[in-house]
Amino acid sequence: TVKCIFTSSFKQQHRNGDVLAESATKRDDVFDETYREKEGPKPSMRIVWKNIILMTLLHIGAVYGISLVPSAHVLTWAWSVFCFLTSALGVTAGAHRLWSHRSYKASLPLRIFLATANSMAFQNDIFEWARDHRVHHKFSETDADPHNAVRGFFFAHIGWLLVRKHPDVIEKGKKLELSDLKADKVVMFQRKYYKMSVVLMCFSIPMFVPWCLWGESLWLGYFVPGLLRYTLVLNATWLVNSAAHMWGNRPYDTNINPRENKFVTLSAIGEGFHNYHHTFPYDYASSEFGCKLNLTTCFIDLMCFLGLAKDRKRVSPEIVLSRAQRTGDGSNRNRSG
Repeated sequence: TVKCIFTSSFKQQHRNGDVLAESATKRDDVFDETYREKEGPKPSMRIVWKNIILMTLLHIGAVYGISLVPSAHVLTWAWSVFCFLTSALGVTAGAHRLWSHRSYKASLPLRIFLATANSMAFQNDIFEWARDHRVHHKFSETDADPHNAVRGFFFAHIGWLLVRKHPDVIEKGKKLELSDLKADKVVMFQRKYYKMSVVLMCFSIPMFVPWCLWGESLWLGYFVPGLLRYTLVLNATWLVNSAAHMWGNRPYDTNINPRENKFVTLSAIGEGFHNYHHTFPYDYASSEFGCKLNLTTCFIDLMCFLGLAKDRKRVSPEIVLSRAQRTGDGSNRNRSG
């Protein structure tokens, strides 16, 4: 029997709404209403030229990879899609919903798979990703938010990786209670051997499998399932930080910027229901509508069915409706999504 937890009562208030029946001080992904940005001039922006050069070269390589797609073997196309989905799940089902929000529990084999897939995604190790994401939720769209969308689309999308972090991001990140991540041996093992795992999972395996199994050239294997696939996963993830904070409706809370964005939902395999997610960050489905347009939720449900995951946290329909009626923009009247 697949076990699912439906949150039925809430004690803490968050932006005039309900949050999990757990002290907000015990959750690092709940918005901190007490935070105030420091007065006075903002610190100067320090550009990281190495990152600018690397990101420029990466995207040039991805564009070149597009030109190679017509000449690729059909199995290479299929392999590229498989690598895209695997690495995306390492972020969405792994670093995001499991390790950042603790919205369900995963067995050791599943945690190992997700950590391996996360290395294929190459978006910083799980510990750092989850830490920064909790800071993002706790101080969303303030100076302490790593990819503060108030600073514009480019900054929220990729610019935040091209400059040094705002001092408040570093300060608040150091103050988070991350004992759950430190206690997870899979997380700490991946962190210790992260560079090696990235070389293997993000570049070597995507390149060598087509060469070994169906005779694809290493050159094409490097640029298509390697660089092009990697760049697409990066940008799909970044769109959650940028586009999903700017364009779309807000059916659950108009007091926050995150939006419901179907394009982001499709590209990031279910992460575009962002107004819902920031309203109920602990919901494993990250959406009111379960598996609809949400491959990540389908994957987690399948893992529960197979006995590899359990204890999915879910918000009751009554609480979702109540919140939408109280703080939403009214677009939730079409309950089909």
